[in-house]
Amino acid sequence: MNATTTKRDYSLLGRDAQAAVESGLAAAEWYHTDIPRKQMKELMRREDGPAIRDTILWLASMVALGGFGILFWGSWWCVPFFLIYGVLYGSASDSRWHECGHGTAFKTRWMNDAVYEIACFMIMRNPVTWRWSHTRHHTDTVIVGRDPEIAVMRPPDLIRILLNFFGILDSSYAMIDMVRNAAGVISAEEKTFIPGQEQPRAIRIARIWLAIYIATSALAITMGSILPLMLIGLPRLYGAWHHVMTGLLQHGGLADNVIDHRLNSRSVYMNPVSRFIYWNMNYHVEHHMFPMVPYHALPQLHEMIKHDLPAPNTSIIDGYREMIPAFLRQLRNEDYFLKRELPPTAKPYRDEFQAEPIAAE
Repeated sequence: MNATTTKRDYSLLGRDAQAAVESGLAAAEWYHTDIPRKQMKELMRREDGPAIRDTILWLASMVALGGFGILFWGSWWCVPFFLIYGVLYGSASDSRWHECGHGTAFKTRWMNDAVYEIACFMIMRNPVTWRWSHTRHHTDTVIVGRDPEIAVMRPPDLIRILLNFFGILDSSYAMIDMVRNAAGVISAEEKTFIPGQEQPRAIRIARIWLAIYIATSALAITMGSILPLMLIGLPRLYGAWHHVMTGLLQHGGLADNVIDHRLNSRSVYMNPVSRFIYWNMNYHVEHHMFPMVPYHALPQLHEMIKHDLPAPNTSIIDGYREMIPAFLRQLRNEDYFLKRELPPTAKPYRDEFQAEPIAAE
């Protein structure tokens, strides 16, 4: 065991943020698997067809499920419809804002923008704030003090993780941020990644959203029923579990402060239903290496570069089987992490940025 454990400062304005800049970890050059230019150009080719198909299926399913939920409201028969509706609202929206935020889901820009705005509202993420936040996440993935989207900090807060399966803390913080932005306040940390010219739009959108939530709540009070909130708002809580379940797997328990996505990201083989909800983000190492490859091409990308990547976890359960013990170890020693093993065909990690686990599994 290492006798000295350095407490991490995750603030974007703190000690580790400055240290990342000084050490060259901020905006560093990341490792990429070599792919011939012609093949990469083909992988990056955008098209509308797959995303139109998936979006129609997503939204039409929500309309149908919501309709049956309304039809059977007042009886237990509405429960299964709202449970599935909630996952499509509170979890599938997470992957939709993400991929459309990259601008790769559709070839047509307005389609990307339209789905992005809808999904951001569902998941309660200001589309301006999160577009720039996610840009920083890709520039400085799991770099302490730089990445604003680190889902599990060290030592891990297990109670917070559990509560987020029900969307309780995330949605509470999102509501606070929405009200603050609607009041015209952009936080100091938000100002570190949102350009000044974009900040008025973040405020304007927050005001529109707040008006929608107030109107929905007023309708619920007038009707004397929470039914309107079961369709708008509450699904962000009761439908959050799937996107939290899959999101934790992205980087949980792995290395921080390295510039090789094979060290800090995890790919997981998943069932077709979860892959539809998640829009193939289970190929997460591949996505971080090549974020401009559309979601529907990620399985093909995986087959092309898997010789250079750690073996994916074989299932969601398999991923949690290795991740949970790592979280427990980090409660005792926050410097501990899981080291990914590369196949013999892979290029080695860059030694100057390679970290070693405190203790081997």
